[in-house]
Amino acid sequence: MKEIVLLKGNEAIAHASIRCGADGYFGYPITPQSEIMETLMEQRPWETTGMIVLQAESEIASVQMVFGGAATGKKCLTTSSSPGVSLMQEGISFAVGADLPMLLVNVMRGGPGLGTIQPSQSDYFQSVKGGGHGDYKLIVLAPNSVQEMADFVGLGFDLSFKYRIPSMILTDGVIGQMMEKVILPPFKPRRTEAEVAAECPWAAYGKPASRARNVVSSLDMDQYRMEKKNEERQERYRLVEASEVRYEEFMCEDADYMIVAFGSVARISLKAVELLREEGIKVGLLRPITLWPFPTKILAKYADQVKSMLTVEMNAGQMIEDVRLSVNGKVPVFHYGRLGGVVPAPEELVDALKKQM
Repeated sequence: MKEIVLLKGNEAIAHASIRCGADGYFGYPITPQSEIMETLMEQRPWETTGMIVLQAESEIASVQMVFGGAATGKKCLTTSSSPGVSLMQEGISFAVGADLPMLLVNVMRGGPGLGTIQPSQSDYFQSVKGGGHGDYKLIVLAPNSVQEMADFVGLGFDLSFKYRIPSMILTDGVIGQMMEKVILPPFKPRRTEAEVAAECPWAAYGKPASRARNVVSSLDMDQYRMEKKNEERQERYRLVEASEVRYEEFMCEDADYMIVAFGSVARISLKAVELLREEGIKVGLLRPITLWPFPTKILAKYADQVKSMLTVEMNAGQMIEDVRLSVNGKVPVFHYGRLGGVVPAPEELVDALKKQM
């Protein structure tokens, strides 16, 4: 029987992490994502599934705790919001360098600096382009509903362990705070130590009469070994790009114009598409679900069909760079954005698209 409940997006993340067999959560409170930790504390999973839930002393400490758990092959996650994720960048880069799977959740707020606690999408560059140092990528999932907040926890872990690349759920304060009905995922028990050892032969552990395995540090490599390791990682990225692109299309078959939007703004954009269709203007919506890998090929295909594209983002224009690269100059690409936590209305998007016609 399906279990349907009414939850905030943040609460859905917490419930899904327990149900997907997570071993540990380490985090630090920051608006607008604090309900994730609060819900986990309320649910007390350490008494039922054995999942560890710990408030660290800072965002820096929390991502390092996730690093430690991930190094032993355990399913660990942390959550934060924009300035908190900025503090985690060094730890994320080090996790990538060690090829460790983990789940990160960023409930975006306005910035820069301390900014505002209102919703934003201004962390696209930080999250999709790899905000830390080094040539690396994160698998980035962009939910646009509370249901997807729940669904993407298990998916994020699965993809991260499959490719040994950290995954991020990149959402915003709208989705984190809104309430919708959710079908919760079925309970998946935490893996036994034997299962972890079998599934993660690379994991670091030590026990009597056995050889300890250690996460390799890049400091032990010369530049040629480091180059070879980076080349191998880039090959994995190409495999992800070939196999894991996810997106949704709405009314695109006969579209003369296209809106490209992700997350909560995609919901608003869909209403704008419906309003424009009522006026006889053939507009479609393409919603990237994976921001990396980005749906480059499908956008390139539509570049041969539509007259122009409009990216809608709650930022000054970040995803638009990937859209323009995808279409390679075949069609003009325009941008409409709101800043500092302001959420656009569908009518604004209608007017913005008409101006580009």
